[in-house]
Amino acid sequence: MKLIASILIGFVAIEHLYILWLEMFAWTTRGRKTFKSLPPDLFEPTKSLAANQGLYNGFLAAGLIWSLLIQNNEWHNNVAYFFLGCVIVAGIFGALTAQKSIFYVQALPAIIALLFTLLS
Repeated sequence: MKLIASILIGFVAIEHLYILWLEMFAWTTRGRKTFKSLPPDLFEPTKSLAANQGLYNGFLAAGLIWSLLIQNNEWHNNVAYFFLGCVIVAGIFGALTAQKSIFYVQALPAIIALLFTLLS
């Protein structure tokens, strides 16, 4: 169970590293293809805002990766709980305020990882 939890935490971390890349470095190229609901002329003026969001996603990924490197099981779990909780809250907030699909892409994988971490 612990291995599955770690794999799921790793998946959520990789997902947030991808979001970091997308928002910080590929907002005006790949971002246009990913966020089709936004008008194309909005990407260039919002480039710095997207980069800021990407940086926050990088912090989430860093915290999740950090949790995987902690040898003490209690601290590993506590750090994982905190960062998975942050991802869940961000995903729910994003789904309520921006786009419903954010819940399924961001919050749901973190909820599943959290459940497996709680059970491990």
